[in-house]
Amino acid sequence: MRALVTGGGGFLGSSIVRMLLQDGHQVRVLARSQYPELKDLGVEMVRGDITDLESVISAAKDCDSVFHVAAKAGIWGAFSEYYRINVEGTKNVYMACVANGISRLVYTSSPSVVFDGRDMEGVNESVPYPKHYEAHYPYTKAIAEQFILQKNATEGVFTCALRPHLIWGEGDNHLIPRILKRARNKQLRIVGNGKNLVDCVFVDNAARAHILACEKLVLGSPVCGRAYFIANDEPMPLFDWMNEFVVAAGLPRVKKKVPVALAWTAGSIIESIYKSFGIQSEPRMTRFLAAELGTAHWFDLSAAKRDFGYCPEVSNQKGFQRVFASEWWRALRTEV
Repeated sequence: MRALVTGGGGFLGSSIVRMLLQDGHQVRVLARSQYPELKDLGVEMVRGDITDLESVISAAKDCDSVFHVAAKAGIWGAFSEYYRINVEGTKNVYMACVANGISRLVYTSSPSVVFDGRDMEGVNESVPYPKHYEAHYPYTKAIAEQFILQKNATEGVFTCALRPHLIWGEGDNHLIPRILKRARNKQLRIVGNGKNLVDCVFVDNAARAHILACEKLVLGSPVCGRAYFIANDEPMPLFDWMNEFVVAAGLPRVKKKVPVALAWTAGSIIESIYKSFGIQSEPRMTRFLAAELGTAHWFDLSAAKRDFGYCPEVSNQKGFQRVFASEWWRALRTEV
């Protein structure tokens, strides 16, 4: 396989890159920044932006597979930016595949594309897209996902979408650092009764799922044109999971609770204030975040297991052990 990974310098992207290299594949990365550590591993680095079609077409030259991981994440920001990167950028990646005769395209999506604010307990991929979204990220990711799936096999490109949920592991530059920062600042509260089960995914499991799915993107495969939930298959109460990191960092366990309705109302008020005054920084609470923190999110992974042999190799417990034994964790404890 000669693969292009967009966003290959990010947390998930770099994990996919390293796993591809370990499997003996050739890898090229399209990213806006340089990553010397990847170049040292033998990765071909191309500096560019997915919103520039010509850059993507050039970066995809001579590749046979594309992993489209790059995206604008987060819960706050201008809709135009989310749309430009997540929708228009994704269309550029697809068009680059067509222009270069690339037959396999794996799109990194998110379970939030089908989140309607209510509990998602053991749901499978038949759950529909909601009619309304409380944030630009899931809305634009849903538009892009539907585009990619609808384009399957129409111009010689076989496509699929993976929906990894709350990716974590050593090297995480978003989720775990944010948890520790808020815990250290005494800003973490259990939203709801604290019993909502959530199934996260260790980064190695998410990366392996991408490669397994890509290998099955051939004519006649059930993977083509489908979306798949990806998680560890070990749902646990969300704040029990968060407290693993909080306690390991030497901080007090989060115990205080806030009703979901109160968190949602606070998020609505804060959003209004931020919009009124044009505040660009991310709010501590939004309606989307309140709903995410206060509801269950765990999934039926049968389709991924059946169609491309997905099997989570790193359990929650093994993942915790790896994180807490890493140099990255020791550095994070002192930085945050």
